[in-house]
Amino acid sequence: MNARLAEAMQRRQRADALAGLRRLAAQPAIGRPPAAATAPEPGEHCDVCGRGIPDDHRHLLDLEERQIACSCDTCWSRESGEARYIPVGTRTLWLDDFELPDELWASFGIPIGLAFFMWSSVTNCVVALYPSPAGATESELHFSTWNELVALNPVLSDLTPDAEALIVNRMAGTPSYAIAPIDRCYALVGLVKANWQGISGGPAIGAAVESYFADLRDAAVPA
Repeated sequence: MNARLAEAMQRRQRADALAGLRRLAAQPAIGRPPAAATAPEPGEHCDVCGRGIPDDHRHLLDLEERQIACSCDTCWSRESGEARYIPVGTRTLWLDDFELPDELWASFGIPIGLAFFMWSSVTNCVVALYPSPAGATESELHFSTWNELVALNPVLSDLTPDAEALIVNRMAGTPSYAIAPIDRCYALVGLVKANWQGISGGPAIGAAVESYFADLRDAAVPA
């Protein structure tokens, strides 16, 4: 994790400098009127430039807002590695032998049995996010707590900062664990929000989460 985090921090510093130069280059010349705004195209659109994009498109992680941004191929190539955006991860690993004792899980202080954990290069710590009716709720973990989990599961030492996350389902039955691209993790947040009913969530939540993890396992390879 230390090597990957150091690489991410160095990449961010280089991107900060480059982004500053690009902002200067993008400023209009004195006396030149700004370009007229154009209406957005219907359907899916790039969150960076506003152009229309197909349903099967790429994603970037907005580091400032910690949100997934839909992207056209041009913006994906141009913005990847910039100060604000990074491309999401590509691997999905199913963790059959993952160890997470009940007492360690309880120490995380997460009120539901559903969460994902990413190493943030912005805050330089592990951030836990769990779904709620309002979207993703964040909680920063203590280094000692995360290090204890990594000691039990060395596969976490290779977790790519920002781009991917450990995703956990302990809602019912046998717990499920996987490493997944960060956009797949945020998709779970949207799924829970869309299916939430009443105060407790309703019966649709359980079925939606079960289907989500079944699809995730089908797309995964063993760690």
